[in-house]
Amino acid sequence: MPPRVLLLGGHGKVSLLLTPILLSRAWSVTSVIRDPAQTEEILSKGQGQPGKLDVLVRSLEDIKSEQQAQSVLDEVKPQYVVWSAGAGGKGGSTRTYAIDRDAAQHFIRASVHTPSITKFLLVSYNGSRRNQPRWWNDEQWAGAQKVNAEALKHYYSAKLDADECLTALAKQRGNGFSAMVLRPGHLTDDEATGRVGLGKGAATGQVRRADVAAVAAELLGHDRANGWYDLLEGDEEVSRAVERVVRDKVDCAEGEDVDAMVT
Repeated sequence: MPPRVLLLGGHGKVSLLLTPILLSRAWSVTSVIRDPAQTEEILSKGQGQPGKLDVLVRSLEDIKSEQQAQSVLDEVKPQYVVWSAGAGGKGGSTRTYAIDRDAAQHFIRASVHTPSITKFLLVSYNGSRRNQPRWWNDEQWAGAQKVNAEALKHYYSAKLDADECLTALAKQRGNGFSAMVLRPGHLTDDEATGRVGLGKGAATGQVRRADVAAVAAELLGHDRANGWYDLLEGDEEVSRAVERVVRDKVDCAEGEDVDAMVT
């Protein structure tokens, strides 16, 4: 039976591109949005698609506990969860932490603790890490640290906490649960190329949102995808790139102390 996907942040640009891809596979999607005025736009993504599309109006900012997140999961009953939500820089640091960290962690915990949910894909960004990866030189690492400490201070802290929460809890749950952290570089709105650089890439670079959506869909469809995947523009076809990183067990969490990650 095709899976049901809970798409958190359904009106985000990546989510709007991801929704029809998932529906084209005859998967069911429940898209969570904050503003009921966005419903018509969301539902338009399901026209002519074999999958079933539902809209659920909820404010993620109002999710203050794992129990509240669990109530959404109980209502939707998904097998897969995608977090592609965020404050988007609106509302200051308080709102950033409320959504990008706290609400994300509530849904992560509730999902990991729900046996029927087998996959969780979290959209993050490639600078979200504590330690210098061996495939970045000192200059690249210094540049990333500067951006994280200055321009993205609160966003960095919030996203890193969410990334680590998913990684640590997934390790505790063990086999049968796939935790994927998709970590694109600078996002653009250009048309998809269908070709990407996935895995251990440069510290800086850009990628098209449409290609991010394509990679997310491909990862969700792969039985063995698990780990952190950095994503930039590149020359490798999306399905081949995903198959390669899964086959070669590429994980950009390499160099991070997973055992020290707080759950």
